[in-house]
Amino acid sequence: MSPISQASAKQRSGRAGRTKPGKCYRLYTELSFKTDLQQTTYPEILRSKMESVVLTLKKLGIDDLVHFDFLDPPAPETLMRALELLNYHGALDDEGDMTDVGYKMAEMPLDPQLAKLLLVSPDYNCSDEVLSIIACLSVPSIFMRPKEAAKQADECKAQFANGESDHITILNGYNAYLQVGKNKDWCWDNFLNERSLQSADSVRKQLVGIMTKLDLPLNSNDKKTATYNTAVKQSLTASNFMQVAYLLRNGTYLTVKDNQSVMMHPSTDVEGKPQWVLYEEFVLTNKNYIRTVTATNVEWLIAVAPHYFDLSNFPGGETKDELELAYRRMANKSGSKK
Repeated sequence: MSPISQASAKQRSGRAGRTKPGKCYRLYTELSFKTDLQQTTYPEILRSKMESVVLTLKKLGIDDLVHFDFLDPPAPETLMRALELLNYHGALDDEGDMTDVGYKMAEMPLDPQLAKLLLVSPDYNCSDEVLSIIACLSVPSIFMRPKEAAKQADECKAQFANGESDHITILNGYNAYLQVGKNKDWCWDNFLNERSLQSADSVRKQLVGIMTKLDLPLNSNDKKTATYNTAVKQSLTASNFMQVAYLLRNGTYLTVKDNQSVMMHPSTDVEGKPQWVLYEEFVLTNKNYIRTVTATNVEWLIAVAPHYFDLSNFPGGETKDELELAYRRMANKSGSKK
């Protein structure tokens, strides 16, 4: 929940009595209206991520983004961060031009990070599983947790839980929904949001069509093997390497490069405290939380993104020390193979 603007409040009050007599009740004081609410709502472009906007403009052939005539220009720092992210993900080259990967990402109605996840998933033989995860991440949470039945909801969610990955927990819930024939009563009994699952199913079908158009194979590992979960985690690592946190000696996590002290969100099903985790969301409340978390491996990280985990880009500290150890281990392994 967040405060609306005074302009939004006036617009909403105008709806009462538009077609029939009505009243508008505001659940805040007049003083709060005048002091806590901003006058107008910030334009959407100032509240959104810029990666998708930049990718779309690049696809349209607009290269000079700095001088582009935005109605409400975003902050230069936001624009530069978007260009940096797209470069790290291989959508733009060092000259700022779109690559083949970038054109494929632009074809997908997804956040660039999720688009990259879909593109790399066939390399790990798990595009079928990743499709389901992306579809579920594109809709409201498939898990319900009403306050009056929180304990029951947690018990039901536990049957789908994976101790190393919230992403795989979501995948397990979606797969179970398919296995019971998309049964409405079963969803209700197991505290799953049927409407979200239906929406995810629709999104998934659309993404399958896009994969076919882009000649991306739909493949999967055997569910009975350890490779099944490992492949999904490696695929997530290849796309979320910029959203990673490292466990410090004091028991808290530190986000890589941003150096934000964070904790895993209470809703996570990840057990214990893995040394390295990747995440989907950074949630700022009275504390900093990372949500939708998956345990990863430092050697996977530097293997898929050596350009990002370049030691010269890191200040001294525990994170850099651990990366240096990982690089040494990998060098020793390659030396022993020779």
